[in-house]
Amino acid sequence: MRLFSCFRLKKKSSFKWIIANDFGHVINVADKSKRRNLSQVFTFHELAVATENFNPQCLVGEGGFGKVYKGYIESIDQIVAVKQLDRNGLQGNREFFCEVLTLSLVQHSNLVKLIGYCADGNQRLLVYEFMASGSLENHLLAPLFKDRSQFTAIADPLLGGKYPKKSLYQALAIAAMCIQEEADRRPLIADVVMALEYLAMPTDEKKSQFYEES
Repeated sequence: MRLFSCFRLKKKSSFKWIIANDFGHVINVADKSKRRNLSQVFTFHELAVATENFNPQCLVGEGGFGKVYKGYIESIDQIVAVKQLDRNGLQGNREFFCEVLTLSLVQHSNLVKLIGYCADGNQRLLVYEFMASGSLENHLLAPLFKDRSQFTAIADPLLGGKYPKKSLYQALAIAAMCIQEEADRRPLIADVVMALEYLAMPTDEKKSQFYEES
């Protein structure tokens, strides 16, 4: 089985996170007391039932990244927001699961909590807590990010479009991990440097490193 390493957190928290690339599941190999932080895996059928087969009446928002439906998952007895990602704009499996992993690790009172995800076949869905205040669309489909072509200008006008949007997304995800409220959940500086160096690698070198680690 091939494994793709992502991030290693501080030693005192005993965290090590990996992705099982061949099976499409995010695996936490930390001590059992910490496993509650890992996102749940849902089947497409579960989410279809939860949203009444993605009934248009359950639709609460739509943007460049996909559609968001309000639903109820009986197995966890919770009202949720199911974000069905646009398949035309999907990244590869490893990138998707790395994003799931990042969202699982980042916890902040001002962020919508990620409950779980679905990766059945070519379906890619994210399951969030439902914002009862009605601000779900503002949280998940913020107007600034509906036009993905404007992302680089929003992130830093001085970049002048010199860097790929994907790299900016990943860099911001790393930054989000570094500003978590709980200090023991922040990555080590050495891990941040390693992650940024990995992002800076040419694609061919990344693939080579992946197979060497496999």
